[in-house]
Amino acid sequence: MKIALIRQRYTPFGGAERFVANAVQALQAEGASLTVVTRQWESGDKGKSLICDPPYLGSLWRDWSFARCVCDTLQKHPFDLVQSHERIACCDIYRAGDGVHREWLKQRRRVLGPLGKLSVTINPYHRYTLAAEKKLFQSPSLKAVICNSRMVKAEIQRYFGLADEKLHVIYSGVDLEAFHPGLKIQHRSKVRAQYNIPEDAVLFLFVGSGFERKGLHTLLQAMALLPASSYLMIVGKDKHLARYQHQAKSLGLANKVRFALGQTDPKPFYGAADAFVLPTLYDPFPNTALEAFACGLPVITSTKSGAAELVREEENGFVCDALDQKALAAAMLKLSNQAIRLQLGAAARETVAHLSPEKMARQLLDLYRELSRQ
Repeated sequence: MKIALIRQRYTPFGGAERFVANAVQALQAEGASLTVVTRQWESGDKGKSLICDPPYLGSLWRDWSFARCVCDTLQKHPFDLVQSHERIACCDIYRAGDGVHREWLKQRRRVLGPLGKLSVTINPYHRYTLAAEKKLFQSPSLKAVICNSRMVKAEIQRYFGLADEKLHVIYSGVDLEAFHPGLKIQHRSKVRAQYNIPEDAVLFLFVGSGFERKGLHTLLQAMALLPASSYLMIVGKDKHLARYQHQAKSLGLANKVRFALGQTDPKPFYGAADAFVLPTLYDPFPNTALEAFACGLPVITSTKSGAAELVREEENGFVCDALDQKALAAAMLKLSNQAIRLQLGAAARETVAHLSPEKMARQLLDLYRELSRQ
């Protein structure tokens, strides 16, 4: 079976791109022929890629030109199935890994002032993306939508009215051999010494790029409510890094917060941490939460995170509103208790024990076979 996977650009820090890289590897192991259609690909077999990289200025032109190039390229290179991870209408399958743009804008408006809300409304890029999303979901070529959470499935049904049989919830897989509780033995002392974090400190870990969407502002406010023995490690990139460093300093957290920037290998940081926190404004399903569960870390996330579907309150983690700093601090404070932390951590690994990349690949292949018979 010849399958094309469309993803505009690969970055080692991107969860969606890491999903594609893992999917390529897992599907090839199952015998499928995979080709990535992209602007730039830095992972996997470079011989199995088609490059669509027309020139552009600005994000709107970037997405529009890529979509046009992809559709033209697919006419010259036929495939049995085309799965897109971008909002492009010329595909058979769309994986809604980025969720629903309309819902993201709704959640983002919660933290914007009047001028910010107006800017979002009139922004040409958002107008283009909303139109492209609508065109995609109304496309007669669209056979199926892969949702990485039940939350995303419900949003697509609510906004676009797609039939239930077109929507398939397939959770991402996590490499249980790479991410495991044994990372604590390998990395805890070394990473803590490197970043000057006491061995007996309670270290909360935040992993994610794009700090506004991932909820770092609220997390720093919650950190200010915790005892002095609590530390925070931030792994990720953001063009407004200085703004968050200034916030941490103004809250008196300069000595308790560590910014580790983007990391191609986050495993040592999972090993150094005691708990994982991601109070995201909107995240269809963060791979980082899967990795944290696999490493035996209790997970605190938000109600608009697909990972909340795996959280059993006070059994393997906690869920709260993304902007409720007091509720977030209360959950973090409970995990300051070592006995509670160890109890929830033991249950965390079990939470994702069934979510292997191999299972994800089998589910994808089953869907592909079903669609190819239609």
